[in-house]
Amino acid sequence: MINDIHVKSNEKMKVCINNFQIQVNNIRTGRASPELLNNIYVEYFGSKVPLRQISNVIVEDYHTLKINIFDDSSTSLIKKAILNSNLDLNPVLYGKDIIIPIPGLTEERRKHLIKIIRNNAENARIYIRNIRRDANDKIKNYLKSKIISEDNEHTAQNKIQIMTDDYIKKIDAILLEKEKELMKF
Repeated sequence: MINDIHVKSNEKMKVCINNFQIQVNNIRTGRASPELLNNIYVEYFGSKVPLRQISNVIVEDYHTLKINIFDDSSTSLIKKAILNSNLDLNPVLYGKDIIIPIPGLTEERRKHLIKIIRNNAENARIYIRNIRRDANDKIKNYLKSKIISEDNEHTAQNKIQIMTDDYIKKIDAILLEKEKELMKF
């Protein structure tokens, strides 16, 4: 029972870290990266399709992405999806391909992005702590029901706390890495 609580809490915390990593990766640093377009979906024949399924995204150079489109009829749909993505990107048609220039970051924009990342990090920490609280509540309920002893409760809560601390350190490491990356350019 207690093992199940640890396993489920660990899985939930991993998902939280992965989601935070995705959020951080989507914040651009002025450097062209195909991952920037991972969350763009295109309305293609009546269904939303990830951009990567109907095109190939490559890094043309340091500040340019190039999208090779498999089906020429979807070019305008892809351009529209990129414009509507809130990424502040301006796609340009170049023959059959779409070129996306990635503008450099200003100091003001960098500070704004760091605020966003810190806010996302704090939300991830809160989510991790909520997982810890839920796990501890379940453990306390086991103690009240006399399913486990007080020693087992204490040991289980310590394990949950150690796991929580580890995941919060991972969030802090991801945050620090991205802040350094943003300030470097």
